[in-house]
Amino acid sequence: MYNRIALFRNDRAISRRALAEAVDVHPQTIGYLERGDYKPSLELGLRIAAYFGVPVDLLFSLHPFPSLTDTLRRAGDA
Repeated sequence: MYNRIALFRNDRAISRRALAEAVDVHPQTIGYLERGDYKPSLELGLRIAAYFGVPVDLLFSLHPFPSLTDTLRRAGDA
């Protein structure tokens, strides 16, 4: 499973600890998720998505996300 937790967290200047407290998990869990060492339960995935105010599929995927550089480059070509 792939995720963009670190991207959203860094974009909003939120620490792992702050996110962990907001979604009621240990801060190490956020690190494990970001590294792909742990797959979240559906409930946790939904809590994280709700925290960021985005659909869960914007944060989690079964397939690698395209790189942001490629996505921006394609958007510029359109």
